[in-house]
Amino acid sequence: MVKKYFGTDGIRGTVNQGHINGERFFKFGLAAGTYFINQKKSKQTAIIAKDTRLSGYTLEPALVSGLASAGMHVFTLGPLPTNGLAMLTKKMKANMGIMITASHNPYYDNGLKLFAPDGLKLSDKIEKKIEKIIDSQTSIYLSNPNTLGRVKRLEDANENYIKILKRNFKKSFNLKGMKIVLDCANGAGYKAGPKLFSSLGAKVISIGVKPNGLNINDRCGSTYPDNISRAVKKYKANIGIALDGDADRIILCDEKGKIIDGDQIIAMLAKRWKAKKLLKGGVVGTLMSNYGLENFLKSENIKFIRANVGDRYVKEKMKSYKYNLGGEQSGHIILGKFATTGDGLLVALEILYSLRKGKKASDEFNVFESIPQILENVTVKNKNIISCLRTKQAIKKAEKLIKNQGRLLVRKSGTEPKVRIMGESKNKHLLRKCIQTIKQSIK
Repeated sequence: MVKKYFGTDGIRGTVNQGHINGERFFKFGLAAGTYFINQKKSKQTAIIAKDTRLSGYTLEPALVSGLASAGMHVFTLGPLPTNGLAMLTKKMKANMGIMITASHNPYYDNGLKLFAPDGLKLSDKIEKKIEKIIDSQTSIYLSNPNTLGRVKRLEDANENYIKILKRNFKKSFNLKGMKIVLDCANGAGYKAGPKLFSSLGAKVISIGVKPNGLNINDRCGSTYPDNISRAVKKYKANIGIALDGDADRIILCDEKGKIIDGDQIIAMLAKRWKAKKLLKGGVVGTLMSNYGLENFLKSENIKFIRANVGDRYVKEKMKSYKYNLGGEQSGHIILGKFATTGDGLLVALEILYSLRKGKKASDEFNVFESIPQILENVTVKNKNIISCLRTKQAIKKAEKLIKNQGRLLVRKSGTEPKVRIMGESKNKHLLRKCIQTIKQSIK
């Protein structure tokens, strides 16, 4: 289903270019508000949270204005992790939740993630309906002066989110005696993260907790895990935790400083949940999940299904097959028992809960050997270049070269102007040759 504005994870792009500007965000708000207003005749409510990008100050008022102009009441929450918004959308019985964020992208990008009343991301079908309203005549959807929505700021969103997280675990659960390095990427988790772990008794060494509007994801967070690796070794911590800009991703390192990616986290959780009889059905990964993970799960007699890239598609598969664990190598991990979308802090709590009896992270993780994997991101002007004859021929040639020795995946990024080339093989020389063949055709 081809969409005009929405990608694999909401709407995203460079600020004041294309669709990411105040004028367009007013229309996004008006269209989304109109769609949900039409589901019921009574006045509806929307809640809005954001990460720490400077552009949030220009985009949020425009979005609020559009929603209120459609007749929706709006509550703004300020900086809050994405799953915090999803959880509060459900708790407050709001008709929709909107997160203003560009996730792991640099500060100059921004965008939207939309959530339904059940805390789930909107389906492709609903997004298409909203797009249709966006492109229609604006004036016909504007409310009368006496039916405009009201707007209110709520200051306790992070505290309420932390309470919801802690309720998922025993009251006796604490982290006393544990030293944690936490990198919040100067993003949405900079308040909730340190406060959560400190409230449970841990000694927290916090980095990436001084956002200035321009330093979100800037050589910090889950895309730069070397920071936590160095800090864990320096402070002799038990574990390192790195979030991304909206705190829906998590990457770890053990007490020795070894990086632990999303696939290793999923493997550890699947093994543990199966032993505790908590795992339902199996595990959902993506086309990017390491083949080593798939082999490991098979060896543990755990079913494994691949979904398209994007945690929304992972969740859809989980719901369809009634699985309660899924995620991506990048650290988007969905604990279906507790949440409707990826949540770095929630996953961290579940992992810390398993380590609470003095277990070492190095013993609990690294449960399978990864197949060597290379990912190349090629910046392009037009992502449809992968459909041109020259690139198709290069992909075919590369696939023939690597046949029976590995696999290749070439896809458009759903969040950036890039083509992503991923390959896996124990033959690293052959793998590099195949990827270079495709890369040259794109350039």
